[in-house]
Amino acid sequence: MATDIVAQLADSLAKTGVEDGELSYKGQGRKLDDAQSVEEIVKEIQDFEGLQALRLEGNTVGVDAAQAIAKALETKSEFKRCYWSDMFTGRLRSEIPPALNSLGDALMLAGARLTVLDLSDNAFGPDGVRGIEKLLKSTACYTLQELCLNNCGMGVGGGKILATSLMDCHTKSSAEGAPLSLKVFVAGRNRLENDGAIALAQAFQVIGTLEEVHMPQNGINHPGVTALAEAMQHNAGLRILNLNDNTFTEKGAIAMAQALKHLRSIQVINFGDCLVRPAGAKAIAETVSEGLPILRELNLSYGEITEEAALAVAKAVKDKDQLVKLDLNGNCLGEDGVKALKDLIEDMKIGDLLGSLSDDDGDPEDEDEDDEDDEEEDDEEEEVDEEELEEEEEEEEEEEEYSGSKFSTPESTPRPPDVSSFLSFPSPDKLLKLGPKRALLIEQQVDVADATKTAEAFLKIASVYREDNNDVKNAVLDSIDALLKKAFTTPSFQGYSFVSSLLILLGLIKSEDKIKPVLVVPGHLQALEHVVRQDYFPKESVAVLEAFMSRSNKSLESCGNARKSLQSTLQRVGSES
Repeated sequence: MATDIVAQLADSLAKTGVEDGELSYKGQGRKLDDAQSVEEIVKEIQDFEGLQALRLEGNTVGVDAAQAIAKALETKSEFKRCYWSDMFTGRLRSEIPPALNSLGDALMLAGARLTVLDLSDNAFGPDGVRGIEKLLKSTACYTLQELCLNNCGMGVGGGKILATSLMDCHTKSSAEGAPLSLKVFVAGRNRLENDGAIALAQAFQVIGTLEEVHMPQNGINHPGVTALAEAMQHNAGLRILNLNDNTFTEKGAIAMAQALKHLRSIQVINFGDCLVRPAGAKAIAETVSEGLPILRELNLSYGEITEEAALAVAKAVKDKDQLVKLDLNGNCLGEDGVKALKDLIEDMKIGDLLGSLSDDDGDPEDEDEDDEDDEEEDDEEEEVDEEELEEEEEEEEEEEEYSGSKFSTPESTPRPPDVSSFLSFPSPDKLLKLGPKRALLIEQQVDVADATKTAEAFLKIASVYREDNNDVKNAVLDSIDALLKKAFTTPSFQGYSFVSSLLILLGLIKSEDKIKPVLVVPGHLQALEHVVRQDYFPKESVAVLEAFMSRSNKSLESCGNARKSLQSTLQRVGSES
């Protein structure tokens, strides 16, 4: 009898962490299909007073089982931590959103205040993000500190939904005097690509409290990297930045080097396999040498870095007394370069910090390098356009990928995009698919009596402008003309308020209402250049725009040619009026 009691006690202690209020079923490989299969778990949840954490990793949970668990959580007001990674193995994709919705609804009903939400290694795609959208926007997540969504296949669409949810949570929590203060964000291997990264960068900039960001293997190129770099500058407490296996090129690496100058708390930089190239490595080296006093790890491996750049990096870390690791493996140093680097490191007496150089790719092929660089940059620009033009197709491909397995939802007939969908997540393809009546549909959707909403709609339409694609270009300009012509001919519309809102959203003036500016792209300025030439646009506003466009402003730095062209047009139109 005593032996049985001891065994029961040991089993109970294995499942529960009494000190931190944790109930764990981690790694038990249970197949939880229905309410009957979770009766034991439900009872233990119900009986656990002061439950703060539930570990379900390494089990597989069906809809009915999730609903039963959720019911038990409805009274757990002290609940804080969800460790729910890898808990849908073998489940249909269609099962995951309702399971997550049930669990989320229960936490909201309980009045829980989460600090950790870990749903990593659940290949749920964009649909899974929709399953937690309501939870992320709720009071339950106002206190969230760690959000882990590694290897979830979110895609561009899921990344955008996630970004919007986080910004909404920050806005609502700020209104209650306790803004969302997210510290850890993990979203590696999610195929976020540029559009997803740019959307999340906007959220990161708003949040401003991040200490760790892990986004490796997401197919992000320099436009997305540049957006993330800008966002990181607003997170002064950042300690760990892991963007391994994305494609920076020089442009992204230089932008990130500039961002790092603002991050004196950074301890770990992982830009391995990011193709930072010599110019990018030198820019990062300069930043390291000038600051980053508590840097512990620097990974610039597999970046096509040459000998000169590698030596610059090594010299930059000379006085970093907290450094424990420098990784320059897999670059293009050549035999002589490897020897020079090792000799330099030994001379500086930090030989134990340098990782292996066994995978060095040898001397770069100088004759081909410039051509390859040019081709890659052209490919990248083309890729950005293709990503935006084919956003709908990408999401459909995600469905097809999952439908290759028997554990997936059947492919559903894609719904035609509507105006609301386009204005929420604009893309050229969505605009074209609105059809020939798109201008009228958009005009009917937007409340032109509200100057700020009109300015926001204008920028969303303009963001998909493509100078080299006549169909998209004409669709954008036709839609903008219809919207603004209606606005400026509406008696109650305040043209001055529209221009003020536009300047605020472009980041050219500050808002008393704390309106957050958008990430300015060339299309915004190219479309605006068209607008100021139209008869419906008030000529007295041209001088205002010209004055602000002539000022130095970081928000316009990425739009050099478009900005110059707009300034020229503003001067010409102003002189004609």
